[in-house]
Amino acid sequence: MGRLMGKVAIVTGGSAGIGAAIAKLFAKEGANIAIADLNEERGHQVLHAIESYGVKGMMIKADAGNKDDVIRTVDETLAKLGRLDIMVNNAAIIHQASVVNTLEEDWERIIRNNLTSCFLGSKYAAKAMIDQKQGGRIINVSSIHATLSEPNCSAYTAAKGGVEAFTRTLATELAPHKITANILAPGATYTELTLPMYTPAVKEALFKRVPLQDIAEPEEIAHAALYLASAESRYMTGSTLTIDGGYVMDGSLPGAAYWEK
Repeated sequence: MGRLMGKVAIVTGGSAGIGAAIAKLFAKEGANIAIADLNEERGHQVLHAIESYGVKGMMIKADAGNKDDVIRTVDETLAKLGRLDIMVNNAAIIHQASVVNTLEEDWERIIRNNLTSCFLGSKYAAKAMIDQKQGGRIINVSSIHATLSEPNCSAYTAAKGGVEAFTRTLATELAPHKITANILAPGATYTELTLPMYTPAVKEALFKRVPLQDIAEPEEIAHAALYLASAESRYMTGSTLTIDGGYVMDGSLPGAAYWEK
């Protein structure tokens, strides 16, 4: 308890899933939280949970891919909560279509909501942190599919790959200001969005590929975010923290072995 006592965090996409879990855990650890999301009803539900920990919270209706909304989010956070120490760029959407069937407008929408949102959130949060002269933490949520292909999700994988490349450059630029920028890359995770995807057939196939043979809960991803937001990660920047049950690193052949006799 108390690893973020007195800190102020903005969590985009904080009304559900991984974003909500991060907002709640940060509040439990003492941080005051601004949720930035377009879903006000769910956002206020998360806000109620946040305030139950005795910290300050606020819900800001904002589109993370819109420059004016992002500037307003940072300004309202500074005005009400007094400072900004942690920026979690978590808001994201997904669109399924093969490359040849992906419309240009869908491509641009996915890039805007998944990659441009990280740029805008990082830019305006960094400006506030630099002015404060007390360092800070920026956490950009990517995916293991920045590394692994995901058929029929080319715009999404391109955006997540961009998030990781962008964050490494961001980390270099912000290091003189003692602001760290790191990447959180979840694997399969149960959320409101993904739950219908994990049918028995999908889980059977997934568990042949994932060494830990499990799917993460949002709270498990949130604990990794807590590390990146805390003082313990002071000497870590430009890095990717992968939480995927061993999916990316595993090079075995499910159901077979090279040296079987």
